[in-house]
Amino acid sequence: MCLISFAIGASERWPLVIAANRDEFLDRPTLPLARWCTDGGTEVISGRDLRAGGTWLGLTPGGRLAMLTNVREAERVTGERSRGELVLRWLEGDMDASQFVAGTDPTAYGAFNLVLGDFQSSSWHWLSNQPGLDWQARELGPGLYGLSNGAMDTPWPKTVTLKQAMQNALASSSEKELQASLWAALQDRQRASDLHLPRTGVPLPLERALSSVFVDFPEHGYGTRSSTLLVARAGESAGSGLSWDLLVEETTHSREAEGTPAQAGRQRCELAWRRS
Repeated sequence: MCLISFAIGASERWPLVIAANRDEFLDRPTLPLARWCTDGGTEVISGRDLRAGGTWLGLTPGGRLAMLTNVREAERVTGERSRGELVLRWLEGDMDASQFVAGTDPTAYGAFNLVLGDFQSSSWHWLSNQPGLDWQARELGPGLYGLSNGAMDTPWPKTVTLKQAMQNALASSSEKELQASLWAALQDRQRASDLHLPRTGVPLPLERALSSVFVDFPEHGYGTRSSTLLVARAGESAGSGLSWDLLVEETTHSREAEGTPAQAGRQRCELAWRRS
């Protein structure tokens, strides 16, 4: 997952909205969004990376959610363990964020950003093991956030663009309008000018190609593989109870050969979550 904008408690109508693009090598085997059970028996809603077995964004009917991006480095450093397993560890567990940090060796993984959410406790955290630094951790209160391959809310052009699209979408008059606005934003192929490019140490042609919300770089065998939209609708609440109806949709993009236009398929999962 390489670009995410998400709004927590920023709208009374839609208490949680996530719009995200996953960028990956085009030949990396992947399963699309679906309901499935982990080896430990936990029901998960997510896509799956078939090479390493993990995922980049997932949630459970019980109200745990995690999202992952890599941190861009001039020289790619891979850890001995797959970053995608971090998402599954959170979804399968019952620990809080501090316990998760205490039980995780950050040096075992390549550099990552990880957002952890727990609907039951209304707690959200951003964690990162960026090179040369100890654990970075930040509790996330209500608000609108953007995350790509730098630290949280690093103002790269595409991060700023998607955050602005999220802010605009939250003012929509209907859920249909909100969804249409965000799907369109996730398809934005406009690259940033060289003047506004971040300087992350990768070659300039790669920096340019990665600067758009939707990455299309077939000559490098790389691009946006899937787009995900999650919308939580607020239901009736009584006392301390809370009710959300969640819709998760994923558009998968495939290319049969270099230069072939992306072809899309759509998967959809719905669930009702209640806190008593």
